[in-house]
Amino acid sequence: MAERAIEPVINGQGPADDIDAVTSAVLTASRLLVGIALRSLTAVREQVTLPQFRLLVALATHEDTKLVTLADHLAVNPSTAMRMVERLVAAGLIVRRVNPASRREVLLRLTEDGRRLVEEVTARRREELEAIVTAMPADQRARLVEALRAFTDAGGEPPVGATRAWD
Repeated sequence: MAERAIEPVINGQGPADDIDAVTSAVLTASRLLVGIALRSLTAVREQVTLPQFRLLVALATHEDTKLVTLADHLAVNPSTAMRMVERLVAAGLIVRRVNPASRREVLLRLTEDGRRLVEEVTARRREELEAIVTAMPADQRARLVEALRAFTDAGGEPPVGATRAWD
């Protein structure tokens, strides 16, 4: 008699290949992750919003970036990105400089204060995530790593610490 493959079940809601069940699980996880992201910003909430922090993280992974490239990566209009940049320049977290290869272009880069802010917020986020992951059984942690790598690869997100050219 042939063995029948057992399909993994997500939260008792059905097979893992059930797109609706997977999407529901990811939505639930995203609520948790957004909450963690917001809590990690509590100490700097007067300085930056969550969208502004995303911009800072994007610059941390790819410095000397043009505004239009940054806007495209963040999936916002260039005018929206410009308003965020203006606020972050005024806060001393970003600087602009003329592109030496093309004097018509302006490049954006984090200041030391901007880099420090990204590192501090990321450290707080990492601590909270580590506490949650530590509470999981070891075999589930291994499967989570595999699933999240596949998910972020499919979404085009580079690993933490990696840089990627957007041009």
